[in-house]
Amino acid sequence: MAAKSISIADAKKAKIDVIEDEERGRQAVHEVVVAMRANRRSGSAHTKTRGEVAATGKKPFRQKGTGRARQGGNASPIHRGGGVVFGPRARDYSKKVTKATKRLAFAKALTERINAGDVLSVGSFEISDGKTKSFAKEIASQAGEARRVLVIGEDFDEKTKLAGRNFQAALLMSAAEVNTEQLLLHDKILVVDGALETLGKRTSK
Repeated sequence: MAAKSISIADAKKAKIDVIEDEERGRQAVHEVVVAMRANRRSGSAHTKTRGEVAATGKKPFRQKGTGRARQGGNASPIHRGGGVVFGPRARDYSKKVTKATKRLAFAKALTERINAGDVLSVGSFEISDGKTKSFAKEIASQAGEARRVLVIGEDFDEKTKLAGRNFQAALLMSAAEVNTEQLLLHDKILVVDGALETLGKRTSK
């Protein structure tokens, strides 16, 4: 069954909170995407200062008479193995976003993609033989020459998941788990029948 474009009327019928105001929700989308990317950062890069490195604390040579600059220990940043000046320290990059902001951003992103004609409806999406070749063929027949395709369904059987696992140009996501960033990242979005109502529940208050 060929995919057909989902209209704003179809979205409203599925009880999706369509954002008709062009400006409303833009900031929410920005905040949510920035937070999602920040939350993926590990923040584990960490260097030791001169007070943290393992050093003896003993003067490397006597104070006077050598002609060299006085040194109090080997932990100084000018020594090999000494502390690092202004180096990276372990930190938490995570950002918090309210549920209302997440819901608004999701609705805004979905509305924009529907307005652009990038959201398509398909009756079903199933790869019975579990082969990546069959998966790629099905994606091409439904989404044309789109470079990145997001397939949203209520759930997918194990054969379909197996077939799409190694196909990097497409991503299978359940309607309950798909996020704002994924809606914006892909060129075309295929929504399997039944999943649109779940998306509608996620946008409603």
